[in-house]
Amino acid sequence: MKASDAVAKFLINHRVQTCFELVGGMITHLLDSFAESGQFNIVSMHHEQSAAFAAEGVARYTKGKTIALAMGTSGPGATNLVTGIGSCWFDSVPCLFITGQVNTRELKGEQAIRQQGFQELDIVEVVRSLTKYAVRVDDPEDLLSELHKALSTSLSGRQGPVLLDIPNDVQRAEIPDAWVEKWLNVPLDINTGPEIGLNDLENLEALCKDVQRPLICIGGGARWADSMSDWLLAADALGVPYVSTLMGHERVTAGNNYFNMIGSYGNREANWAVQNCDLLIVMGARLDVRQTGSDVEDFARHAHIVQIDIDPSQLANRVQADLNICATADSFFKAFPLQASVFPSLDKNWLTELSKQRDRAQLNEYADWEISPSEVVKKLNRILDKHAVDYVCDVGNHQMWAAQSLRLTPNQAVHYSGGMGAMGFALPTALGIAVQSRNKVVVISGDGSLQINIQELDTLNRLGLDLAIIVMNNSALGMVKNFQDMYFDGRNQSTQKGYSSPSFTDIATAYGIEAHRVGNAADTERALNLIAERKSPLLIEIMMDGATECRPRLAFGAKLDEQFPPLNA
Repeated sequence: MKASDAVAKFLINHRVQTCFELVGGMITHLLDSFAESGQFNIVSMHHEQSAAFAAEGVARYTKGKTIALAMGTSGPGATNLVTGIGSCWFDSVPCLFITGQVNTRELKGEQAIRQQGFQELDIVEVVRSLTKYAVRVDDPEDLLSELHKALSTSLSGRQGPVLLDIPNDVQRAEIPDAWVEKWLNVPLDINTGPEIGLNDLENLEALCKDVQRPLICIGGGARWADSMSDWLLAADALGVPYVSTLMGHERVTAGNNYFNMIGSYGNREANWAVQNCDLLIVMGARLDVRQTGSDVEDFARHAHIVQIDIDPSQLANRVQADLNICATADSFFKAFPLQASVFPSLDKNWLTELSKQRDRAQLNEYADWEISPSEVVKKLNRILDKHAVDYVCDVGNHQMWAAQSLRLTPNQAVHYSGGMGAMGFALPTALGIAVQSRNKVVVISGDGSLQINIQELDTLNRLGLDLAIIVMNNSALGMVKNFQDMYFDGRNQSTQKGYSSPSFTDIATAYGIEAHRVGNAADTERALNLIAERKSPLLIEIMMDGATECRPRLAFGAKLDEQFPPLNA
């Protein structure tokens, strides 16, 4: 059997049947085999970075249960995948990447030359620090065993990306049919990760016994746990409050006791909760500087801290917890059911205090602007309340505006580029989600971010997906400009000076997509209502010149509950 046909057969057998790619000479054998199988959904993108993000979107939608493939040719095709590979690595998203490579006889090997073959590049060395497993397959008989290892590794433990680099002559080589059949019948070797131990449970129960003001914090490592939703429903029933990080916020439904997102750009009430609780249980969050503020010693100043993480190297890192537990979030939720006996000393006034803080923080932080971004997001909450929706946010002020105000209902999710923080993430990731799902998908982007992968508007039009794009156009790179305002006396090189943005309405129209431009609050609400009405591609451009600030925010060195501007200002 031709090796590329065997790859197609193996991937189909393991339900990897969606491929995002930009065609190039060194992947034509694989693409031909995928197409000829009749069982692949091949989506051609206009940039390999977009292909990588789209494949990430498939895994995000399925909570890491389905892997998609992103593929690029040798040389620039491979390097263009790297940002998407890094995105999967930092946000623990399983994904398979395959790159084409020059023929094995054209590889430079150990020679002290830059390259031998045209577009030869050692992509394995380039991505080694950003993948769980990366290998070049030089022997056709190793191909399926390496695929088996790569898929097993990607889906095991703390999930992440893997890469196979396959030379052109290996793709077109012949593999014995018996060898193919052997590997088709070997199940993937998936290790779900460490289970919580009895000793850890006993130590945690002892810590919980006397606390009066407990707080749960959901991080990105817990967001895909199947048992999380029921566990948080129990927290609501018991009167136990919870908050989230940016990545945890992706899947937390806005229950009665949810006090929103912590961090530098977090909600005031969430940060107040962290600083006033007496026990903080953190699940799957690495507690980086954007979550804790720079003053680590003051983080959760009155609390014992319990940190639970699948990755032992993330424990006792920046924040020194009182109890570190290495376990999967799912095993924790199942082994530690919330019931009245868990917190026998729970202060009933704790929830009342937090509710007052949340009510106090419900003011419109942008009342002095023509269009308030928080009000735009709150309108979306109301308009799409009953719809199954996946929101996808780009990176910039608009990401924080969305995260501060989005309130998810059941059958809704939101997706952020967390650790990588990649502008240009949202549109291609949304395409991957929309290809995989039947839900409505809504992109929230800014003018700077949307321009990075704007070419995929053509892909959107070609596919005709139920996908709406909201672009908040302030004609600036606002988050960095805000940084310049604070630390460089407002010198705005490359954020306004030397920066420009086009009419996205005109560009979308040129791509054949329905588009509307709005510049006031009343027109904005009318345009947003179209999202619920339409089932085809839609773009709404909201003109927000001068809107370059995120409120509230934490200045470097400030305490977590001392965000700017002060609430009574």
